[in-house]
Amino acid sequence: MIISMTAFASAEYFQNGITATVEIRGYNSRYLDLLVRMPASFGALEEPVKQMVSARVQRGRLEIRIGIRTEAGETERFAVNEELADAYFRALEQLRQRYQLSDPVSLEHLARFNGIIETAETEIAPEAVGEVLRTAVAAALDDLVRMRENEGRSLAADLAGRIDLLESWISSIEQQTEGLLEQYQQRLKERIAALTRGLVEIDPARIAQEAAFLAERSDISEELVRAKSHMAQFRELMASPEPAGKPLNFLLQEFTREFNTMGSKAGSADISHIIVSAKSELEKLREQVQNIE
Repeated sequence: MIISMTAFASAEYFQNGITATVEIRGYNSRYLDLLVRMPASFGALEEPVKQMVSARVQRGRLEIRIGIRTEAGETERFAVNEELADAYFRALEQLRQRYQLSDPVSLEHLARFNGIIETAETEIAPEAVGEVLRTAVAAALDDLVRMRENEGRSLAADLAGRIDLLESWISSIEQQTEGLLEQYQQRLKERIAALTRGLVEIDPARIAQEAAFLAERSDISEELVRAKSHMAQFRELMASPEPAGKPLNFLLQEFTREFNTMGSKAGSADISHIIVSAKSELEKLREQVQNIE
């Protein structure tokens, strides 16, 4: 199944004087990477949020921003540790006088020290927030999954069109390889005649032998069979209910290997031109597959 890893979703839920807001942004990633930003006083709820997300999403980098508000306003409060601030101030003032510095000790200097400004305890227990937050996260995930699936359908249509194009080029290559032995025989006769100016009699048996050798060395029938098999498997993966990103990426590597081999063995300029175009299309496919879960 083609599901995009890039998406954005948000949700908000209010109950019993508590409002939870959730924003989720999805990006490409080789693995599932979750980054949750939420008020420190509700840090105990971070792991349940991650479990909810990982149950719905298998791959991608997700940045999850969570806000908690009450009817009285934001739940995040801050307090000043005055004793610690006084101690830091005295130490800085002592250094200023010792080294005869003219600049006074400023608030900016004090703000650099950890512990002077601390998060105050909230009056709302995390347990009271849990139900509200879970409902908001579930709604945001529903929206995220829907957007990823919608974007996935657009990606699937693009991939299908590119696979159809590759298939048509493979058919063209197959047509070009028909009668290849006769082409080599004719080419050898023309070259020998040009070199000898018709003064040497051409041995038909030797020409046939050399042409057969060239044709065998340039034979790409096995590569064509494997490439067609890869295309059939590509379509099966797209239609499968399972996430297809990783297996499709691996399959494209096999595709590229087959076309590289065909390019090195092909004895026809027309076939070489088709293979160059096919490899360019494979690169576009690879870029698109990077967006798929």
